[in-house]
Amino acid sequence: MSVHQLIYQSQSLVPFTPLDLDHLLLKTRAFNQTNDITGLLLYTPDGRFLQVLEGEHEAVRNLYYQRIAHDPRHYNCLVLSEGASDFRTFNEWSMAFRPAQAQDLRRLLAPVPAQSTALLVPRPHTRPELLALLREFLQRPEPELATELSW
Repeated sequence: MSVHQLIYQSQSLVPFTPLDLDHLLLKTRAFNQTNDITGLLLYTPDGRFLQVLEGEHEAVRNLYYQRIAHDPRHYNCLVLSEGASDFRTFNEWSMAFRPAQAQDLRRLLAPVPAQSTALLVPRPHTRPELLALLREFLQRPEPELATELSW
């Protein structure tokens, strides 16, 4: 069975406190469990979100295009990648969460350097490459400051 994956980034209008994030994750996880959606949410102290949504094609697209993209708490929603996959990358979480720093997102989203003279310009990561980087980032130990969410 094919699963649909969508990766987007956005900017919050106002900073989310740890309590705001707890409430958001509680609601998100309940919705996702009901709709068989899995994924990952990263949030930075400067208010940037990076999120992966995985599930049935219509459920993921409806969640993003009907709910998330219209949520007044953030702006500059930008889909980074979207498409079918043979498996879920974050299948064990209704919504994994990890605090991140701005430099983490810059590193994760940085273009792949040109590796030969045939490819003269850097290219964006493919969806599988980006998902692998995100999975690796999620599995790394969190720095002490991020664990406390005391930004």
